[in-house]
Amino acid sequence: MKLKKISFAAFVVIFAFSCGNTKSSDNQENSIINNDINIENKMGVIHLTKADFLMKIANFETSPNEWKYLGDKPAIIDFYAEWCGPCRMVAPILEELAKEYDGKIYIYKVNTEAEAELAALFGIRSIPSLLFIPMSAKPQMAHGAMGKAQFKEAIENYLLK
Repeated sequence: MKLKKISFAAFVVIFAFSCGNTKSSDNQENSIINNDINIENKMGVIHLTKADFLMKIANFETSPNEWKYLGDKPAIIDFYAEWCGPCRMVAPILEELAKEYDGKIYIYKVNTEAEAELAALFGIRSIPSLLFIPMSAKPQMAHGAMGKAQFKEAIENYLLK
């Protein structure tokens, strides 16, 4: 009987702590964009669908032969898959960089299994593949996992230069 009381008490304490902290932090602040129902977290990686890509990155349907970046800040697009080990290693680095460079660049993710058309459009054959999009130069593709120092070098010397 004593063991049941201890187990029940532990459950109550765990439940109370998990449900009690409902305060939203500044990092979780949400904003509605483009008058759509789409919600983005500020200071975080943004997941893209094909429809989002067409509105935020480039509309390859209306301009199939011309690259015209639609964003207002440089960007990185991470083409990934859930099952990919190197992609899972890169994910927390990109989250950190999204917070560090908030307001200076966008960091997007495209799930290659859910968005096969986008993956095919960019000739993605290995993942992670990363598309670096500066404001005034042509985008550059990098293949394979990168460390935080390599990302920061690319951001500082290519995207923000």
